[in-house]
Amino acid sequence: MKILITGAAGFIGYHLSKSLLKEGYQIVGIDNINNYYDVNLKYDRLKELGILRENSEPFLNTSSSNLYSNSFEFVRMNIEDREELSKLFHKHNFDVVCNLAAQAGVRYSLENPHAYIQSNIVGFANILEACKETKVKNLVYASSSSVYGLNKKVPFATTDNVDQPISLYAATKKSNELMAYTYSHLYQLPVTGLRFFTVYGPWGRPDMAYFLFTKAILNNQPIKVFNDGDMERDFTYIDDIVEGIIRVIKNPANKNDSAPYQLYNIGNNKPVNLLRFIETIEDVLHKKAIKEFAPIQPGDVTVTYADVSSLISDLGYAPKTPIHTGIKEFVDWYLSYYKPNA
Repeated sequence: MKILITGAAGFIGYHLSKSLLKEGYQIVGIDNINNYYDVNLKYDRLKELGILRENSEPFLNTSSSNLYSNSFEFVRMNIEDREELSKLFHKHNFDVVCNLAAQAGVRYSLENPHAYIQSNIVGFANILEACKETKVKNLVYASSSSVYGLNKKVPFATTDNVDQPISLYAATKKSNELMAYTYSHLYQLPVTGLRFFTVYGPWGRPDMAYFLFTKAILNNQPIKVFNDGDMERDFTYIDDIVEGIIRVIKNPANKNDSAPYQLYNIGNNKPVNLLRFIETIEDVLHKKAIKEFAPIQPGDVTVTYADVSSLISDLGYAPKTPIHTGIKEFVDWYLSYYKPNA
C-alpha cells in the first residue's frame, strides 16, 4: 500500500510517518516547510525519520526537492500548487491519502487570514481534485474540534450543529468537511474526516500552550492564564491520535446514505481544567509557574469535550493516555531536545 502524507514534517505528520514506516508501508511525504514556527524543528523531525543526516546543511532551499530513505520519499511542495500536486498523484497512484497539511493556529488566523484561505481551502480543493482524478481508495483528512465554536452542549458530538465558528481557522475546517462530503457524494470517493482535540506530546508545535508554559516555567518567566483559568480542554496525546488515524487508514469509509463518508472525533473524552493542567506541568518539572491572569482571547472557546462513541462503536478504539503520563513524555523530550540546563 502506498500512502501520501501531507504535512509530513509537521507534528502529527512526523509521528504518523514514523508509525507507518515501522509497519512497513511505502510513504510519500510532502511539506512546504513554512516558517510559521521554527523550521529547525521540522528539519530535526525529518532527521529522526532518516531523511536527513546529522549535521547536514539546511537542505530545502528550492521550491521542489526530493529526498529518499528506504520506504520514505520526501518532497518539498505546497498543496496550493495544483499542477505539481497533480503530477505527484499521477506519478504514484496513491492507495491512501492522509491530508494533515494546513495553516494551523486559532489566533494567527486573526493576523494572517489569507494564509488560511490559500492552504486550508485552495490547497484542500487541490487534494480533493487529485484524489478524484486518480481514483484514490481512501482519503483521510484532519479537521478540528474548533469547528464546534459556540456550541454549548457537551460532550461535542459529530451530529451537533457546527454553524457558529468563532475563528477563521475553524471556518476553514468546517469548509473542508463540506467540500469533502460533496466530493464523496459526487464521485463516490471514500473520505473520513477527523476532528482532533488539542493534540500534545513530544516534537509538538512551539505555539501550543503546553509548550509555551514549559519553556516559561523553566526560564522563570510568567505565563498568561486566559479567562482567569476558567477553561477546559480535552487534551489528546499524540500516540492516541496516530492510532486513531491508522485505524481509519485500514478501514475506509463505507457508503452511508448517499456517500462513503465518515466523521469522527478523536479526543481523550476527559476535559482538564486549565489550572489543573498547569499544575500537572509544575508537578513534572518540580517547579512552580508565575501566573498572569488575563481575559479570554478572541477566537478561544471555554471548553472542548469529545464524544467518541462512534469511534468506539465503528473502530473499537478510544484514546486513553492520562494527562500526567503524556505531559511527562513531553517534558522528558523537551529537556532532552532543548537541554535548558546545559
